[in-house]
Amino acid sequence: MPFLNYHHLRYFRLIARDLNLTRAAKKLNLSAPALSLQLKQLEESLGHPLFERRRSGLLLTEAGRIALDYAEAIGRTGEELVDVMQHRPRGGRQVLRVGAVATLSRNFQLEFLRPVLHRDDVEVVIRSGGFPELLLLLHSHQVDLVLSNQPARRGSETHWHSHLLAEQPVSLVGTPLWKKKKLRFPEGMKDVPVILPSQESNTRAGFERLLASAGVRPRIVAEVDDMAMIRLLAREGEALALVPLVVVQSEIQEGILVETHRIPQVQETFYAVTPSRRFPNPLVGELVHRIADKKPVVKKRRT
Repeated sequence: MPFLNYHHLRYFRLIARDLNLTRAAKKLNLSAPALSLQLKQLEESLGHPLFERRRSGLLLTEAGRIALDYAEAIGRTGEELVDVMQHRPRGGRQVLRVGAVATLSRNFQLEFLRPVLHRDDVEVVIRSGGFPELLLLLHSHQVDLVLSNQPARRGSETHWHSHLLAEQPVSLVGTPLWKKKKLRFPEGMKDVPVILPSQESNTRAGFERLLASAGVRPRIVAEVDDMAMIRLLAREGEALALVPLVVVQSEIQEGILVETHRIPQVQETFYAVTPSRRFPNPLVGELVHRIADKKPVVKKRRT
């Protein structure tokens, strides 16, 4: 069997953090050629290249990301040995790295991740950002999956799988006073103040098409690309907000907000985007298969 050198793993961890061989060598008080040789020996032991060498620097390969997870775990285990000897025991954990589109409902994210959030052996790392940015992180093995409200396009170099997790009709919601006004949709929406998602949202486009076909234009008081902010603005009571109900489920249950109109013609979709990988994170499969087994994360409410 190949010999695995503990020091090689330590060097590899530092190189992976800096993604720069020269800087890592300085921190280790080694020459760059000597450190490069140590890295080469580790790659030969594992049978896979751990980095792609580019003009801009180093980039972890898929095997490198997997190796880094193990190297970090081995490093933590060594640290735990010292902690145990000093009566400070710690437990090892699996790591799940999740990218979540900034506009996606926090409530939905919580429901999807809940099965692993309550496990003592799992650490969840969540990165928020724009969809293109998160796909780049997925491609460079910095996240294991991306939660989004749209599927990813498959290309010649990017073999994504977009798993549809749930679909929900969007609704107009507001404070209880809005329910008493008994506005008809869509014809009664002329000049009604509304809070809408940004122009990039599919639900925004569908909503505006419905109103345009009825010859009606509401008064847009805010355009927001963050669902949590839309929820807070709706609570102010100045306007109706366009959201999937999962975004405001707590406020609906507490009576702070009410659903004034269900709009079944416009659907909000929720996807988990995963890559084709030789070494997939098993936690991703557990969460996605939970949906495939017809155990939906988000249940559609009836009124």
